Order: sequence, then C-alpha cells, then structure tokens
Amino acid sequence: MSRRPVIGITAYVEPAGWAVWRDVPATLVPHAYVRAVAAAGGRAVVLPPDDTDADVLELLDGLLLAGGADVGPERYGQPPDPRTEARPERDAGELALLTAALAADLPVLGVCRGMQLLAVAYGGTLHQHLPDVVGHDGHRPAPGVYGSHPVRFTDGSLAGRVMAGVDRVNSYHHQAVADPGGLAVTGLADDRVVEAVEDPARRFVLGVQWHPENEVDPRPVAALVRAAMSRRSQTADPPSRPARPRPARTSPGVTTG
Repeated sequence: MSRRPVIGITAYVEPAGWAVWRDVPATLVPHAYVRAVAAAGGRAVVLPPDDTDADVLELLDGLLLAGGADVGPERYGQPPDPRTEARPERDAGELALLTAALAADLPVLGVCRGMQLLAVAYGGTLHQHLPDVVGHDGHRPAPGVYGSHPVRFTDGSLAGRVMAGVDRVNSYHHQAVADPGGLAVTGLADDRVVEAVEDPARRFVLGVQWHPENEVDPRPVAALVRAAMSRRSQTADPPSRPARPRPARTSPGVTTG
C-alpha cells in the first residue's frame, strides 16, 4: 500500500494551557486542520516557525499555510495600523517555506492568513483593517464568532472547480487582500472582498479567505491532498518551472527572510 501524502501545516506559537500549566509558549495548530487533512487521505505534519532553511520540504508532498495573526505590514511596505497584530517569526518562517515550495512546484493551499501571505509573497498588499474599507464587521462579527456571507467564483478557475455549487462561506478576519500581486483573483464576496486567489501557471497554488477546515465541506483541503498525491505519483519529468513570483515589497532595511 502506498503511503499517504504528507502535508505540512504551518503552526502558531502562542501562550497555551493544559493540566496544571497556564500561559506556556506552545507550538500548536487547531486540530480541525489535522482532521481535514486526515479525512482527505493525507498525513499531517505540524511545522513550527523556523526560517533557518526550508529543507523539510524534501519530506513533504504539500504545504498548508494555516490561519492566525496578521502578516507584518513591513512585508508589503506599509506602516503598521494600531490594530494590526503581527507575528514576525511566523512571517519569516512561512515565507521561507513558501518561496521554496513555489520553486519546487509543491502544491500549496493558503487559508485566511495563509491566503494573505500568498498575496504578499507574489508582490501584493493587504487592507490592514477591513471594516474601514467595507464599512461593516460582517467578516468578523464578534470575538470567536464566524461570519457567513455569499461568495462568487470565476467559472473555469481552480477555485470554481473545487467549490462548484458553493455560494456561501464562513469567515473570521479583519484584514484582506488589497492587491493580489501576481496572483489571479478567482473568488469575491458580495461586498467585493477577495475570497480566493490562485496561480494558474502552477500545479496547485490556491488561497482561500474563509476557513474550510471548519466547514462540513472542506473541499480545498481535499483538493490539496489530491494534488499532493498526484505530484508524488508522477514518474515523468516534472513540468518546466514558471517564473518565480514577484518578491514581497519591504521597507528599507527589512528583509523578507
């Protein structure tokens, strides 16, 4: 029996508690991601932030960029909004993994923050506080409460094929893609907020702004696992590599890791 495709999931470093321990810095990821990968036939591996190298990708068949804190605005050349809460160590580690994954044509799925990181890696920018742009809090109604809203996907796109028949998704975010850089926008909410981006020149590069791991229909995760399985099973020479994405813009003296 062939082994399951191995999917790396980028992890949080946050204070956590268990047993008698409280507020201990911990490497963690919501189990919903692991459960969704396993349900699709994959094997999940948690990847803590580490920008030393991207050698772990040699052991992986796919990469899932998980949600979480805001991407640091210095990564796309903007001063920080007071409401932005960044995790520089995640940005550095995940951008190193993402850059190497794209160079290797490894299947990549970005979820929420992960989609925003994809856009930044492709030279794009973000809205740092979405309610200032759309005039409402519908994409993050209250702490710990998911919003729900209509969505429309581009016919014939990867997002459109994966999410065929879906016209509503959940959401929990206060930032959003402003400029997708070198990515194609293939999903929009009813208020024109970007809900899906992709790179049609690559094997599988998809970003979704909602949280498919928390829905009863986690098709983007299943599509990632299928793409990872297909890539691993191919014995022919890999396709020629498309041009690399545009580098993320930075402020003077700031590197992208």
